[in-house]
Amino acid sequence: MIPLEYHPFEPYVPANAKILIMGTFPPKRERWSMDFYYPNRINDFWRIMGVIFYGDKDYLYDAGKRTFKLPLIKALLDEKGIALNDTGHAVRRLKDNASDKFLEIVEPIPLMDVLSKAPSCHALATTGEKAGETLAAITGTTVPKIGESVSATLSDRRHVDIFRMPSTSRAYPLPLEKKVRYYAEMLQQIGIF
Repeated sequence: MIPLEYHPFEPYVPANAKILIMGTFPPKRERWSMDFYYPNRINDFWRIMGVIFYGDKDYLYDAGKRTFKLPLIKALLDEKGIALNDTGHAVRRLKDNASDKFLEIVEPIPLMDVLSKAPSCHALATTGEKAGETLAAITGTTVPKIGESVSATLSDRRHVDIFRMPSTSRAYPLPLEKKVRYYAEMLQQIGIF
C-alpha cells in the first residue's frame, strides 16, 4: 500500500489576502531548499515573483546558501496580500517523484476553511493542470485555459475569479519570460501589480 502524505505546511494567509495561489503538493523533502511553499530550487515560482515585483529573477534567491530568502518572501506576500496553499491536502505518490501526473489527491484542500481567514480574497489561481482540475472539482467550475479565468460564487456567497496559470515547474516547457507575462497580467487584473 502506498503511504498517504499530508501537506507539510499550514496555509499562508496574510490578513489582507486578495488572492490565494495554489499548486498541487510540495515535492519530496529531499528536494526542499526551505520549509515553505515552492521549496525546490529549480522551481520558477519565486523567480517569477522576483521579476514581477523587483525586476530581478534572483532577488528572492540566495545563491551562496542555495535557498530562497524566506523573510523577504513573507514580507512580499504580506505587503501584496498573496496567500498560498496547495490543492492537495492528503496525497499518494504513485511513483517516487514530484510529478503531478503520478500524484493521487486523496483529500483536497479544505478551501472554505482557508478562505474563512481571508475575507478580502476574491481571486484564486492554480499553478498547473492538476491543481486546476482539483480546484474546478471543488468549486464546481470548468478548468479555464492557461492565463484565463472563470467566475464562481462559493458557499459563503463570495464571488471569486478562478485563474489557471502555467506550471512553474521547469519540466513545463515554457520560457520564464512567458510565465512572467502570464502571472503579471493576472496580478495586474486583480489589482496587486
